[in-house]
Amino acid sequence: MQIGEVAERVGLSIRTIRHYEDVGLIVPSARSDGGFRLYTAPDLDRLAVVKRMKPLGFTLDEMRDLLGVLDALDTAEGANRAALLDRLGMFHTAATARVSALRDQLATAEGFAGTLRDRLDQHGGPST
Repeated sequence: MQIGEVAERVGLSIRTIRHYEDVGLIVPSARSDGGFRLYTAPDLDRLAVVKRMKPLGFTLDEMRDLLGVLDALDTAEGANRAALLDRLGMFHTAATARVSALRDQLATAEGFAGTLRDRLDQHGGPST
């Protein structure tokens, strides 16, 4: 797939995908004869991981680290595999904590929006 189709399928802009390529998070699987970037389904999977990490506030280095763990797990054995699974567990713990923090923020924001709605209703303001 060319970058435009990838952008559409994953829901990221072409510019964002190029940025992720520049910082080493994604590497196109090939180039066409005309020099266009070509991506495969596994490349889309990598982009999907990055896209899901972004709203949780993971840094580019953390994204790169997790992608490395996921790549290495496919062939790792023994102690190396155990270490990778521990690392993956740490990412899971961090993601879970960040999701919880986002839920708390959302509850606060919803409470604030409710307060404003109450004020509008109290003063006969516009309804939505």
